[in-house]
Amino acid sequence: MREPIRDKGRLQHILESINNIFEFSEGKTFEQIQNDKMCYYAIVYQLVIIGEAANLLTKEFLANHPETPWREIISMRNFIVHGYNVVDKQEVWSVIENDLKPLKAQIEKYIEE
Repeated sequence: MREPIRDKGRLQHILESINNIFEFSEGKTFEQIQNDKMCYYAIVYQLVIIGEAANLLTKEFLANHPETPWREIISMRNFIVHGYNVVDKQEVWSVIENDLKPLKAQIEKYIEE
């Protein structure tokens, strides 16, 4: 159920998953991650959690924070879950390298609000 009181908890889930991804990928190259099935799928699962938690945020919260690409985050979750057999490992790596640091900063700011 989408209740404003639960938004902070969902943001904390997103932050925890981002931190997990950074821990799992720390010091690793793309090649190391793609060749380590356990690490790769642990990261993918964390991306699913991020997307699911974002999807459960209230519409009011999402509307009040349009600077975060919520639709893309949720769409990636849906693609991973429903298109699991065609997920591009390079795209997963790109998310780690380019998208998670700015997202983490935004989520930390929202939790402080």
